[in-house]
Amino acid sequence: MRISGGTAKGRKVGIKKAFLQRENSDELRPTSAKVRAAVFNILAGRIEGSAFLDLYAGTGAVGIEALSRGAGRVVFVEENHLRVNIIKEFVDRFGFGGKALVVRSRVRDFLKKNEDRFNLIFLDPPYASEETMQIISLIDELGTSEEDGIIIAEHSSKRELGEQAGELRLKKMYKYGD
Repeated sequence: MRISGGTAKGRKVGIKKAFLQRENSDELRPTSAKVRAAVFNILAGRIEGSAFLDLYAGTGAVGIEALSRGAGRVVFVEENHLRVNIIKEFVDRFGFGGKALVVRSRVRDFLKKNEDRFNLIFLDPPYASEETMQIISLIDELGTSEEDGIIIAEHSSKRELGEQAGELRLKKMYKYGD
């Protein structure tokens, strides 16, 4: 998997290690390069200098892509300690250490303790989970998103997301396979 744009464009994020280092029934389904490129093209004018939150970070590719494209800071939240170490390794290798914080935590626990606000929030929970709307509602309840912030939720096309969660409203939906 390669970074598709910015200062780290073309650099490889070696996800093979992340697949090999699983815990229990831990599932890893990285965001495809096609979807990452589409998301960052849609967000192009909003990334520079932004505070970006990568929830369920997995391989870290989405947050690293944000850093590569000029995000001011990225917080990666991942529960799997092996993947946390992989993300830290790539963040340091690509020279983004000063702009990144990698947190080992369950997403719900992180959000409840977090006091920062973010311009852009990306969440990609396991497809089999029911967490997407619960986490979006929690983001709204806790004020994790800036007032003009954007939340991007990747989910199975077999699941319908609600049109609203508290004050948050669905603006656009894009479909890329499942």
